[in-house]
Formats: sequence, C-alpha cells, structure tokens
Amino acid sequence: MKTNRKYISLIKELALTDFKLKYQGSVLGYLWSLVKPLMLFLVLYVVFTRFLKIGGSIEYYPTYLLLGVVMWGFFTEITATSLDAIVCRGDLIRKIYFPRIVLVISRGITSFITFILNLLVVLIFILIIGIPLHLKALLFPLVILELFILSIGIALILSSLFVKFRDLAHIWEVVLQALFYATPILYPLSLVPSKIAKFLMLNPVAQIIQDVRYLLITDQTSTAYRVLGSKLFIIPYLIPFVVFVFGYHLFMKSASKFAEEI
Repeated sequence: MKTNRKYISLIKELALTDFKLKYQGSVLGYLWSLVKPLMLFLVLYVVFTRFLKIGGSIEYYPTYLLLGVVMWGFFTEITATSLDAIVCRGDLIRKIYFPRIVLVISRGITSFITFILNLLVVLIFILIIGIPLHLKALLFPLVILELFILSIGIALILSSLFVKFRDLAHIWEVVLQALFYATPILYPLSLVPSKIAKFLMLNPVAQIIQDVRYLLITDQTSTAYRVLGSKLFIIPYLIPFVVFVFGYHLFMKSASKFAEEI
C-alpha cells in the first residue's frame, strides 16, 4: 500500500514538474495553455466560416468548433509529448528502479491539467452564449475517460517503440496531420458522403468528439450510432480499450530493456 502511494506521489511530482517546465521562461507563462487553443480556434473560425462558409447550418457552431479543437488538442498533446517520455528520462531510469509506466502516466496527467484549463474556457463560452445543458451532460466524464484511455494506450505504444525507432516522432507527426483532417473537427459530417462518413466514424477520436458535442452543444450532432447504425456503432467504443490493453502489454514487455537501449 505504501509503495502504491509512493508511485502515485511520484506521478504527481513528475506531472507538476513537467507542467511548470512547459511554460518556464515565457512571458505569458501558464496563460499559453489557454491562449494557444483560442488562437487556433480564431484562425479556423475565420477561415471556415467567413471564407469557406462551413458550419452555418450547425447550431452554436463557434462553441461546437472550439470544443472540437480542445478535444483534439488533448489527444495530440498526450500522444506527442509522451512519445519521448522514456528516452528523456534515461538518466533517472538507469539510476533507480520504479515502474516505467509512471513516466507515461505523468505526461498524460500534465496534458490533462492543460485540458481542464481549456475546458473552463469552453464552459465560459457555453454560459455566455446561453447553450442549455441537459442531464445527458452528466455522461461527459465517461467520454473523457474513454479519450484518456485511448490516448494513454497510444502513448504506451509510441513511447516503447520510440526507444528503438527515433524516426517514429516524424512519422507520428504526419499521422496526426492526416488524422486531423480525417476527423470531423472543422466540418460537419453532413457534408461528407454517407459511405465516407461511416468510415470516418470508425475512428474513436471522431466518435468521442461527436459524442461530446452531442452531450454539451447540440443533439443535432451526428453520433456513431446515427452514422454507423445499431450493428457497427460499438466498434469505435471498443477500439480504445483494445489499444490500451495492447499498449500496456507491449510496454511492460519492453520495459525491462529500456535502461540498456536508451
């Protein structure tokens, strides 16, 4: 029991340290965690609503878009920052023993802190605009848990493979760029042909973002159940858990060799 508490304390200390170092030396400091998604949102909103005229048919589109940007940012930050979680702590790994998974989990918690701050901004938008919240909004934490499980699962895979394959950082950057446009963050699924929409919704990130929009913004959002039907809609919900189990086993199998390979 004491050992578990010690590791939990270690995760907490590493997460807080990473969060502090992230903005160390910058003028705005922690405010960058709020400013960056807002700046991206502003650019995307101007381009896609004023010039490309996308999103006009969606109720509360500005908040709809902002929520999608924040959710995507949470996913990308966990996976991208956790990629080198083992490699950058090589000195620590060689000196003392502790569960290596602590390093990945702490990076995930750091990203979660930023995510909570960003969600506060979304909540302010919701309150200012006057978007009505219903009882279904209580399911929101479950969807966030699903996203966290998926992100940590991918982070475990990436961090364990990155020890041997350093090119993975560049590959994952390209994958994230492609996945960004393949996920309905900027555009409604109603603009996509039915067959392509079904393919896109098999992506659990798309399912999660659409579910969150459905729960918090508008019930007109195309969810996995509406797009995929009663037989296939369960697939994107299962993928995060499959990814996590696979990532955990791969990571634990590789962990004993990290100190030698770094």
